[in-house]
Amino acid sequence: MEYLESLRKIGIIPNKEVYSNLSVSQLISQTLRKNQGIITSSGALACDTGEFTGRSPKDKYIVIDDNTRDSIWWGEVNQPFNPEDFDRLYDSVIAHLSDRDIYVRDVYACAKPEYRLNIKVITETAWSNLFVNNLFLRPTEKELETFQHEWLILNAPDFKADPEIHNTRQHNFTIINFTRKIILIGGSAYTGEIKKGIFTVLNYILPFEKNVLSMHCSANIGTRGDTSVFFGLSGTGKTTLSADPSRKLIGDDEHGWDHESVFNFEGGCYAKCVNLSKEKEPQIFSAIRSGTLLENVRFFEGTDIVDYDNVSVTENTRAAYPIDFIDNAVHPSIGKTPDHIFFLTCDAFGVLPPISKLSVGQAMYHFISGYTAKVAGTEAGITEPQTTFSACFGKPFLPLHPTKYAELLGKKLKGSNINVWLINTGWSGGAYGIGERIKLAYTRAMISAVLENKLEKVDFIKDPVFGLQMPVECEGVPSEILNPRNTWNKSSEYDETALHLAAQFVQNFKSFESFADKEILNGGPLVQN
Repeated sequence: MEYLESLRKIGIIPNKEVYSNLSVSQLISQTLRKNQGIITSSGALACDTGEFTGRSPKDKYIVIDDNTRDSIWWGEVNQPFNPEDFDRLYDSVIAHLSDRDIYVRDVYACAKPEYRLNIKVITETAWSNLFVNNLFLRPTEKELETFQHEWLILNAPDFKADPEIHNTRQHNFTIINFTRKIILIGGSAYTGEIKKGIFTVLNYILPFEKNVLSMHCSANIGTRGDTSVFFGLSGTGKTTLSADPSRKLIGDDEHGWDHESVFNFEGGCYAKCVNLSKEKEPQIFSAIRSGTLLENVRFFEGTDIVDYDNVSVTENTRAAYPIDFIDNAVHPSIGKTPDHIFFLTCDAFGVLPPISKLSVGQAMYHFISGYTAKVAGTEAGITEPQTTFSACFGKPFLPLHPTKYAELLGKKLKGSNINVWLINTGWSGGAYGIGERIKLAYTRAMISAVLENKLEKVDFIKDPVFGLQMPVECEGVPSEILNPRNTWNKSSEYDETALHLAAQFVQNFKSFESFADKEILNGGPLVQN
């Protein structure tokens, strides 16, 4: 059989069963037969990812060779891995997979045909294969007949590396080899490693080779054909706010932006489930049905009903489903050049305005900064809000220096009519523990006001610390919350906290100052001491 021959070319000589491009129902049946998951009351398949319930950034590597030595942004994010060590580890993973039942899936990334990337993914479990089916773009039956992969992903969670032999940090690893076009994943069953591995690949190929801006963002289209994109780190509302029943969804997490369009990299959504409810997020809630994969959720005692508020395993509970499980998803997942760009931040200090309009310089500054804040209780050891700066709102997935992506964005913004907005989905009236989370209904109303051009004739005032332009009124939102200083009981405490956050912005930006021109530098906080 052809698929067995393709495995031999990879190096796998199967001693067990090989399942190639199984249907969704077959993958679910295999998972249940092996007691690796259960069916929930909504019909979704629930599985646990085991030891790792999130990515392990300290165990992610890129092979350093003649093709990558001078182009990769080496350092904390991109750790070098020797080609000889990769080859040795590859052979070990191949030998491991040859003695396991394996599941092969042919998929591709990038909805726009000229950037299409064909991928073969080999997994140890059927439910991981279901994830791949749901998250990537799915070839037609006819396309599968002649499918040739360009990239290969080997996913072997049961394989444990030996650091003494393989030169990894510990037993788990994700290693990208741009020359051999292979991603090795071992020791971890967390499926997000598969998704973000390819995202990292595209973050190299598209900007470096195609001059296309790759983006960690969601995107949707209005009835007039207007496109909006939403940048933001995990937990800031990218998926929630882009799943708007009045607009068509392009995608919820990864996109490219070329000279004429925004296009989805993926064929599905990987939505966070913590505190999910039908009332707050009806589209995501409804998408969790037969064919959806749920990860690390728990149930109301004695039932098969998921308790989305239960975070006893992890706060990073997830649902992986095909994009067409969202009723108003657009097909193909392509929109035109955006009219509006939203930078989402969850400011747990309660300092930033709920909505503000950015100049080009400010947009560049905040894009490079990529700010949000972690709150107490979300991670061990965090007892008060902690600033997080993730360049371009996706630092862990940037193989190139952040300034490469910033330069591409700057070229698109200058001389255009694109509006850029900073949206705070975090706290108001005080920091976390004192103030209150800004209501989702208010955030939706502010975004709707932008999209319906209702802020065009509204007056704006300048925030004295960050220089942001804040509207004085917005339909559907109490005017008193639009200026965050007015929501605090003590203005002096607001001022002190705002200056504290501004200083952290300035400190973080020091590593980018040599790149930034005067316009970008002027986009930072006005008060810097």
